[in-house]
Amino acid sequence: MYLHIGQNTTILSKSIIGIFDLDHSSSSKITRDFLRIQEQKHRVINVSDDLPRSFLICEEQGSIRIYLTQISSSTLLRRAAVS
Repeated sequence: MYLHIGQNTTILSKSIIGIFDLDHSSSSKITRDFLRIQEQKHRVINVSDDLPRSFLICEEQGSIRIYLTQISSSTLLRRAAVS
């Protein structure tokens, strides 16, 4: 199944490794460093017009992709549970 993550973007549900709340998880230095490194490697895709509220870590075609979205992590989890 596919999961809509905002701005006409959908991803395969089976490619999702994790869904994280950006406010809570970015307080950790390890998470901030991880996101910074992934951005430097051009693996971060921002699908948000506003400030992102959550991020997803996905494995697509053998590589890691990070999606920043304005949809809350709880909403994404509910959508993923339905699909």
